[in-house]
Amino acid sequence: MIPITIALSKGRIFDDTAPLLKAAGIVALEDPETSRKLILATTRDTVRLIIVRASDVPTYVQYGAADMGIAGKDVLLEHGGAGLYQPLDLNIARCRMMVAVRDEFDYDSAVRRGARLRVATKYLHTAREHFAEKGMHVDLIKLYGSMELAPLVGLADAIVDLVSSGNTLRANQLKAVEEIVPISARLVINQAALKLKRETIQPMLEAFSAASMQRGASQEVTEVAHQ
Repeated sequence: MIPITIALSKGRIFDDTAPLLKAAGIVALEDPETSRKLILATTRDTVRLIIVRASDVPTYVQYGAADMGIAGKDVLLEHGGAGLYQPLDLNIARCRMMVAVRDEFDYDSAVRRGARLRVATKYLHTAREHFAEKGMHVDLIKLYGSMELAPLVGLADAIVDLVSSGNTLRANQLKAVEEIVPISARLVINQAALKLKRETIQPMLEAFSAASMQRGASQEVTEVAHQ
């Protein structure tokens, strides 16, 4: 069998991906959270996992260092997706990319007045496109973490960031005022690998698809039950 390399990042995406991998008969032999290894063997001799930063997954796949990977739509929007086949929304790591401001900040009024806002984010490409479509002029400030701090200390009027429960925003007297795009993790495949290793990749793709559809259906049932 032709060997396959899958690029993954630690944390939520890895945890949410594990059941999908298991459905394809792939289980990591070590926990990436406790192991120092960056290349992990699996229960399938022909499949290995490489552990990379979330923002680097598309690059590893694009250049063929990995045959496939799993990355959030937020990462893919910033990367641009060049050279990648994106066949599946895996229905995992779901959240929303939002504009958020201080509780007392009147965002709607600022938009109507055509105010020039300072916006802190690590998603420069996505934020630039969003505000351009609204006809707004903004000054983008790139930050890598603690985005919620920027409006509190006067660095920015607004932030663009991922929001899941909203608890962190509320804890810091911030509010989400506009959704830019829903986010979830996607399976990405190197286009050359798909052609050369189709016999190996296709069954895995089908297993991922079936497992993600089942997961999506169960999540919908859960969401309806809590409405």
